[in-house]
Amino acid sequence: MINNSNRIIVKLKSYQFQHVNVRLIILLVAITILGINVIASATDKTSYEKKQLFGFILGFTVMCIVALIDYHYVLKYAWLIYFLNLAMLGAVMVVGDKHMGAQRWIDLKFIQIQPSELAKVFLILFFAWFFNKFKDRLNTARILLFTVALFGAPVLLIYKQPDLSTSIAICMVFAIMIYAAGLSYKVILGVVLVMIPVAAVLIYLIMQPDQKVLESYQYDRLVGFYDKDNEKAQAISWQQDNAVLAIGSGRLWGKGLNNDSTDSVKNGDYIPEPQTDFIFAIVGEELGFAGTAGVILLLACICFECVYVGAHAADLAGRLICIGMAAVIAIQTFINIAVVTKMMPNTGLTLPFVSYGLSSLLSLYFGMGFVLNVGMQRRKML
Repeated sequence: MINNSNRIIVKLKSYQFQHVNVRLIILLVAITILGINVIASATDKTSYEKKQLFGFILGFTVMCIVALIDYHYVLKYAWLIYFLNLAMLGAVMVVGDKHMGAQRWIDLKFIQIQPSELAKVFLILFFAWFFNKFKDRLNTARILLFTVALFGAPVLLIYKQPDLSTSIAICMVFAIMIYAAGLSYKVILGVVLVMIPVAAVLIYLIMQPDQKVLESYQYDRLVGFYDKDNEKAQAISWQQDNAVLAIGSGRLWGKGLNNDSTDSVKNGDYIPEPQTDFIFAIVGEELGFAGTAGVILLLACICFECVYVGAHAADLAGRLICIGMAAVIAIQTFINIAVVTKMMPNTGLTLPFVSYGLSSLLSLYFGMGFVLNVGMQRRKML
């Protein structure tokens, strides 16, 4: 016990606390507090606001603890992290709660967790270790096939929940990480050449009346995005239409949080569950263009700080952790806003740090703790 305590003290002394990313911490607190206020305005149920505040306090605490745990030490247990991730995703298929046709949550009585949210951070940690370990052999056929197999197993479990949007987002994060790890352009070109005909075949199969590729609700969301004559599909895009209307009605400064305006789209209950995936519509209506621009700017700055920390990381593993977390936030932000503004079909991804959801908030703060830790062990400049 004494030796372990001494090692911890020595390790803490080696941290460069002058490099604690205060800017990142301020940005995280600012975007989360803004999100809590918008959630409170989006719904009359105070329980959402209180739970999100609890999630913020718990998440911030977790972030501070993780920031003091050497990420190199955590990555020693990369395989344990990987199999724990698989176990949690597998448990969802067995004992998970169903909601609106999807089985994605595990009810622990005092809290509901969504393992697919934690899976994003777990996979970032595992592949940061994996790519760092095999960086000199990354472009060999054996390692690439092994990588695809290791990545495919958890993604398949997420897809089967079904959760197509999270599966796609994780694939995009993985693609960015493996590129940053040094994937050869020859391999990238080969994958692109293979994927073009595969994508064409998939699109053809999906467009068939009796298609089996997508779930019925996923098919209706896709068709409703472009087929204006399909009444059933168009009913699904009704929420997106109202979200666009809400954002436009906010104009420059918005109608104000907690307003009682009779012409409010939110007050008319035209956006179901506005505190979750469509929270950006509430920001647009109540805080106007200024509010939406502020949210986008805050999230962009958080991504920049993650990349900045990664650029000064002591090794490839630390750099990949930061790039992975930046990718998660950037990709989710882009997809969420694109859906709310009807630039792409409805999916189901949250707006990072703003949308209501304890699993999402806790997993993001968990990941940010590693980013802060990487920053305190930055590469010493010559």
